[in-house]
Amino acid sequence: MEYQWQYIDVDAEKVSLLHDVLKIKPVLCELLVKRGIENYDAAKDFFRPSLDQLHPPLLMKDMEKAVSRIELAIKHKERILFYGDYDVDGTTSVSLCYLFFKQFYDNIDYYIPDRNKEGYGISYDGIDYAKEHNCPLVVALDCGIKAIDKINYANDRNIDFIICDHHTPGEEIPKAHAILNPKQANCTYPYKELSGCGIGFKLCQAYAEKNFIKLEKLFQFLDLLCISIACDIVPVTGENRILAKFGLAQLNQSPSLGVGKMISLLGLDKEFTIMDVVFKIGPRINAAGRMAHAHAAVKVLVGEEDGSILQSNNEDRQVLDKEITQSALQYIEASKHEDLVTNVVFDPSWHKGVVGIVASRIIEHHYKPTVVLCESNGKLTGSARSVKGFNIYEPLDACSDLMLNFGGHAYAAGLTLEPENLEAFKTRFNEEVAKRIQADDLIPKIPIDSVLRLEDITNSYYKILKQFAPFGPRNMQPIFESRALSDTGYSKIVGTEHLKLSLKDEKGNRINGIAFRMGDKLSLLQDGKVDVCYTLNENHWNGRVNLEITVKDIRTSTKKS
Repeated sequence: MEYQWQYIDVDAEKVSLLHDVLKIKPVLCELLVKRGIENYDAAKDFFRPSLDQLHPPLLMKDMEKAVSRIELAIKHKERILFYGDYDVDGTTSVSLCYLFFKQFYDNIDYYIPDRNKEGYGISYDGIDYAKEHNCPLVVALDCGIKAIDKINYANDRNIDFIICDHHTPGEEIPKAHAILNPKQANCTYPYKELSGCGIGFKLCQAYAEKNFIKLEKLFQFLDLLCISIACDIVPVTGENRILAKFGLAQLNQSPSLGVGKMISLLGLDKEFTIMDVVFKIGPRINAAGRMAHAHAAVKVLVGEEDGSILQSNNEDRQVLDKEITQSALQYIEASKHEDLVTNVVFDPSWHKGVVGIVASRIIEHHYKPTVVLCESNGKLTGSARSVKGFNIYEPLDACSDLMLNFGGHAYAAGLTLEPENLEAFKTRFNEEVAKRIQADDLIPKIPIDSVLRLEDITNSYYKILKQFAPFGPRNMQPIFESRALSDTGYSKIVGTEHLKLSLKDEKGNRINGIAFRMGDKLSLLQDGKVDVCYTLNENHWNGRVNLEITVKDIRTSTKKS
């Protein structure tokens, strides 16, 4: 895939003013300004985040009502059911709330819907479970903001719901006892980008503060919240960045019981970064809901079982993921619809649990908003994924009359429709995307933070750069460009398709690195000078630590210095 290198503009005057007060390299000030850090106090909060910076949870609309209802349930010894979605965010949400309240109240239970039988979110079966098990209070986590009919069904059965959701509300909201969602109308909570687990965390925080419970009893589960933030791809800014930073420290130093057992059993013992969480922990938790039942993931996360079932499920998921992706790509290539601005693919035999992953894989080859559908219980159900910068929720909303239900956010959504509406959906969805998308949106881009000379890559520079972590959306690991580099003579292909690099600039400064799946670009190095864009990382080997680059793209040099 050919990438467009996109240079991010910055206000030079703001960079200069920040440099005057921080006295660090201008290129670092440039990175800060691009992240909205423009003065000393903002920089101090960014580099020295503290849990004291968290917003008071009672600022969230309905929080007082939610806490009071839980207090009433505990006073009357009512059974409380924690109900969560089947993905990482949902299972970590349930686990965190369950573990927190379990410390001082035993009459609680948890429930995760079956992906295949019940589908996404609050289900009638789940409400029936609450009724049958005498749970008059249900705390729904990472779901429920669009469950209008389901909440009415629960109300008719005298079951109160507290909805903790972070997805975009519709015009109508459910008639739940309390709704915690910073994105709902008239909610003045300052930070709008919490994960579903983050909303659950704020509920626990509010309960703890109101009932004089030491917050350490909640903070010990920050590793679960970190996993949620990382894997649900929410912005790593504001409160999320604070919670992710301290959660990552918890994960690496003293993980909660279930997480610690899972990491040890799966052989994942190491110093984790956010990206390690996304690619090594997240898929294993998700695999339970994709391949079997996510109830198993909660059992692992709360320490009731080890992680062996998650490893087995993940191995099965990897096989299906590869097979279905190949099948879907063949489908697209055979259809020859290059004129369309969307990919919509369907096969009744595909596994419901991996269609979201497959949609993301397709975009790596055909860079367009993508929907992957399979058949489940006589309906077509699947996942939508978007390209960077394009809000896929809006065109889906414009097709809502063709769907039985849908929900999600700007870059990912789930949907269900009747089989007879498939062709109409394909046509309408493409039309609605075409109305909104720009030609430039369909070109994959690599955002370049700054041009960096090899001589500027020093240990002292990297020491400050490391403090920008944890990285994630809106605070991505900086991508640099270095120009007019040439091969030292030691660059080579490793494995079957990777490129191990040894580069030098015109002054003789050198850097080593790796370019995954770019073995075909070795010829560019042999033909002359190249420009390289990359992230900067530490390589630990045999007790030695060296700075190396992880290359995003290589192209023939523009000959600029």
